[in-house]
Amino acid sequence: MTRYGELTAELIQQLESIVGADNCLTDNAIGDDYTHDEMPIYGSYVPQAVCLPASTEEVAAVMRLCSEHSIPVTVRGAGTGLVGGCVPLFGGVVLCTMRMDGILEYDKENLTVRVQPGVRLCDLIDDVAAHGLFYPPDPGEKTGSIGGNVVTNAGGMRAVKYGTTRDYVLAATVVLPSGEVLELGRAVTKTSSGYSLLHLVIGSEGTLAIVTEITLKLVPKPEASTSFIMPFADIDAAIASVPFIRLAGLDPQSIEFMERDIVVDAEEHTGNQVFPGDVDGEAVGAYILVTLDGSDEDEIFQRAEKLAEIAEEAGAFDVLVIDQPSEKEAVWQVRDALLTVIEHDADLLDEMDVVVPPNKIPGFLGYVYGVGAELGLRIRSFGHAGDGNLHIYCVGNGMDEEQFKQKAAAVMEQAYAKCSELGGQVSGEHGIGHAKKAYLRESVGDTAYELMTGIKKVFDPQGILNPGKVCG
Repeated sequence: MTRYGELTAELIQQLESIVGADNCLTDNAIGDDYTHDEMPIYGSYVPQAVCLPASTEEVAAVMRLCSEHSIPVTVRGAGTGLVGGCVPLFGGVVLCTMRMDGILEYDKENLTVRVQPGVRLCDLIDDVAAHGLFYPPDPGEKTGSIGGNVVTNAGGMRAVKYGTTRDYVLAATVVLPSGEVLELGRAVTKTSSGYSLLHLVIGSEGTLAIVTEITLKLVPKPEASTSFIMPFADIDAAIASVPFIRLAGLDPQSIEFMERDIVVDAEEHTGNQVFPGDVDGEAVGAYILVTLDGSDEDEIFQRAEKLAEIAEEAGAFDVLVIDQPSEKEAVWQVRDALLTVIEHDADLLDEMDVVVPPNKIPGFLGYVYGVGAELGLRIRSFGHAGDGNLHIYCVGNGMDEEQFKQKAAAVMEQAYAKCSELGGQVSGEHGIGHAKKAYLRESVGDTAYELMTGIKKVFDPQGILNPGKVCG
């Protein structure tokens, strides 16, 4: 068991001298937001200080001081995580990177942009678009920080075509737990140059190093995009269409699935009534939402004709073309509101974002819903049908927290076991944090888990950086 040092008044004064007194929060100045992430069921933990550095140099100085005195440091971005990844389990210092929010440099000839970790995804997407370029990763939480996206390898809806955040990180400046600054990667697209330390840091959830600058790959902006709503009788029929869509050479930007009940709630929440509840007297139970992008509308609609054929053969009631800007905005507002309405409808909430082979989605969902019914716990879900990443939520209403936690844990245990049986993974994009550690170990096995723990020890022999997360 690691023994951590005490964050004394003298050390706090030294932190203030590094980041400035106004940017070192203690006692009552530490707001509740710094104690938890967006899934409060995983607990609130109060740090002794919150530091808001403005540069790599300040981050390095904070880490040198904390390393010298064995003070635990938990790195935090926008705090939009869902697995307790940025909560200070052992107190100490929360190092928040949100003051480091500069978009530093574009290199349009080489299609890159260099940014600080506190830039919010929504701001980067807009700024890149204003330069006539495109940053494809598209996690649902647009207010999350780019640093947070990098250290969780955030995915999102466009992953089926464009890949995840990992595929767009070319280089990074990082600060090691010792305070040493390290440059990882280069602004090039190919490398076969030893072990990729950059790719170890990507997805490491702030347990190996602190990312302070990132060079991201950009791509040319698609000239046109169109979305298509395919309504089906039920979720089984909807998901059964996905392999045919993927195999048809349509190159979809995204393939999302959602069931009727959650869409109704999201439509009420947003005020957008855009998804049909019935088609020619047939009740709709689920939807596939497909987006195609390309060089022009004619090229898209050539592919859309094939999509319509697939939809008919798969039993879709119709194919609704969503090509007007106002329609697209309304449809995607509903899609983006799905988690929000689940949160609003739940007194208590727990979640998993497992990933399974896409053709296993119906069977897996049916299994989890069945487990939930046996335990008297409501299950709600939506997700990325194109890559098999499912967002599944245990909803607790009318029960005390301890009872809910026991029921949710029972659902999770069985669901993760079934996921592993089907060849899936514990997390598609939310990460492990401290909430999913046991499930990770069970999924990957003792040998792989101990290798991860060994890597953590190499980077962080004192165990001071985001302790208690992912492994070890």
